[in-house]
Amino acid sequence: MTKVMPPLNPLRAFEAAGRHVSFTRAAEELGVTQTAVSRQVAVLEGYLRNRLFERHNSELVITDTGRAYLEAIRPALEMISEATAATRGRATNVLKVRLYLTFALRWLLPRLPRFRAEHPNIDINLTTSIVPVDFDRDDIDVNICHGDGRWSGIQSCQVFQDQVTPVGARSLIEGPDAPQSPAELIGQNLLHSRNRVGDWADWFQSVNVDGRGAPGLVLETSSLVYEAARQGLGFAIGQVPLLKRELDSGELVAPFPVMRRKSGYYMLHRTGRIEPKVRAFREWMLREVEAQAQEEQAATARGAAGLQTAAA
Repeated sequence: MTKVMPPLNPLRAFEAAGRHVSFTRAAEELGVTQTAVSRQVAVLEGYLRNRLFERHNSELVITDTGRAYLEAIRPALEMISEATAATRGRATNVLKVRLYLTFALRWLLPRLPRFRAEHPNIDINLTTSIVPVDFDRDDIDVNICHGDGRWSGIQSCQVFQDQVTPVGARSLIEGPDAPQSPAELIGQNLLHSRNRVGDWADWFQSVNVDGRGAPGLVLETSSLVYEAARQGLGFAIGQVPLLKRELDSGELVAPFPVMRRKSGYYMLHRTGRIEPKVRAFREWMLREVEAQAQEEQAATARGAAGLQTAAA
């Protein structure tokens, strides 16, 4: 029995146009003109004897038939792409991760050798950006970003919850002008990240202090803020999980309460069938998070036991 197969070039044009709901963006992706995409889609519509797109007030709209056809063919096209890449000997096991620079430097990179040891066949391509990922447009497998867990049409899992508290160099904490209460921080030099402008205000609110308009030094990234705090330039508002090394060593001290909130760092990836490399990375990250949580619990228990021994 002869199999019914549509022409492949029109199929590619339709898949890109349907994914973007735009002939213009499909043309940019495929490296052709908008007219060429429109013509290829028309060829496929003629072959299928069905309208796949319509225009309503100059706006391109995919029809119900087009949407159903798109959902049916996308997995097959992905399988064709993966099989073709494997046959041509290209690196199909490259995991492309976009994340914030601070998270990369302070959390992921120190742990990445363990992932490489567990999965030597998966190569990692890291890019840093605070721009949200559009999985329909961007050639990215995983995005690690900050948020509240509410993303539409994207699978997400929390890496860790926000644990925010002021931190400063020991020289500031133990100096003659050291703040003795949260309210006394208002008179100190506070370090602000341009990308996390609300953290100080949220923390002050959590300890019932009016910190609106608190002056300080504004730096571009949290990485610069943490380094400035380490150099004794002022107090930073820090994520405890990202500052574990400095807090453990005593380079930075956190003398005030930690604010916990629902927002935090999340790992995002496409919905539907999860590629093995994405699943491996997600499971490894969650194991690392659990190991860090257990280590912190053990450290807290040791500290409590030490206090009881001293009291006895």
